[in-house]
Amino acid sequence: MSVKTKRTYNLSEETVARVRDLAGHAGAASSQDAVVELAVERLYRDVRDQQDASQWARASGDPEFRAEVKAIASEYGDLETWPR
Repeated sequence: MSVKTKRTYNLSEETVARVRDLAGHAGAASSQDAVVELAVERLYRDVRDQQDASQWARASGDPEFRAEVKAIASEYGDLETWPR
C-alpha cells in the first residue's frame, strides 16, 4: 500500500464539481482522491508517450540511427518487420 500525503491545491469550482461528479459515478473511481490520482496518472502517461513519440520521430530522421537499426535487422535476418 502506498503512503498517502495530504496536499492542498487551488482548483476551479468547475474542476471540483467534475471531480465530485466522477467520484459519484459507479465504476469511475472509488473516491474523489481516486479520481484525481487516475487523472494525474493518465496525464503523466500521455505526456511521457508524447515525449517518446517525439524522440522516435527524431531518431527516424537520424542517418546513424537508421543505419544501426538496419544493421541489427540484417544481423537477425528480419528485414521485413524491422523499420527501414
